[in-house]
Amino acid sequence: MPAPEEKIAEHRITTKPFYLPQGDEVEIAKTAHANQLPLLLKGPTGCGKTRFMEFLAWELKLPLVTVSCHDDLSTSDLVGRYLIKGGEAVWVDGPLTLAVRAGAICYLDEIVEARKDTTVVIHPLADDRRDLPIEKKGELLTAPPDFMLAISYNPGYQSVLKDLKQSTRQRFVALEFDYPEAELEARIVGRESGVDQATARALVRVAAMTRALKDSGLPEGASTRLLIHAGKLARSGIAIRTACRVAITGTLSDEPELLAALDEIVSSVF
Repeated sequence: MPAPEEKIAEHRITTKPFYLPQGDEVEIAKTAHANQLPLLLKGPTGCGKTRFMEFLAWELKLPLVTVSCHDDLSTSDLVGRYLIKGGEAVWVDGPLTLAVRAGAICYLDEIVEARKDTTVVIHPLADDRRDLPIEKKGELLTAPPDFMLAISYNPGYQSVLKDLKQSTRQRFVALEFDYPEAELEARIVGRESGVDQATARALVRVAAMTRALKDSGLPEGASTRLLIHAGKLARSGIAIRTACRVAITGTLSDEPELLAALDEIVSSVF
């Protein structure tokens, strides 16, 4: 079983991530870290929240422990549990405990997907106590100054059943994310996918038109991530309309009428 030092080493960012700031989000996040304040990132899927956290970890020279939250995520999954090894019970830290011990950043992606009883465990970490109780061990960990807690969610998917409670959200500094303005998004798509800027700008136009359909039955428009996927396919020899169909329109909906409208958008641009 790897030692804690080896485990946290796996979470170090070794190459500077490509990230183009949209505003003062990097400065705010660094200032929040300096003041030991947790971060809440809000924004649509695929708009760059995770890439921002990778960039922030690089800038702060801290490991980044990322947890993709889901319905079955338990407190033990985050904090840790006893496992049987060699006939005896051995404690194994969960990702949250690992980050606290190492003074790393712990990023809980799509926090509202986790069970409500699970998210309560972060409350004492997200206020001035900065404590993590490990009930199964009878241990109380106090986070070192470098530790940072960050969570994210997509407000567009919120409902009565899946929402972030006020008792949770009012512990955080909130950063709003959205898809970049067109020229900046084209630069990102071109850089990440390898296509020329003319193609990147055209893909961004496709995305803008799909996002305009959000109030017409489409749950979510094309994300920057999908544009990069389409660009990579096109750069590797797939016809651009085909690339858009399999990487963009086909992922957005299964409804025949919406798919026809989305295909028409692609045809009008390419």
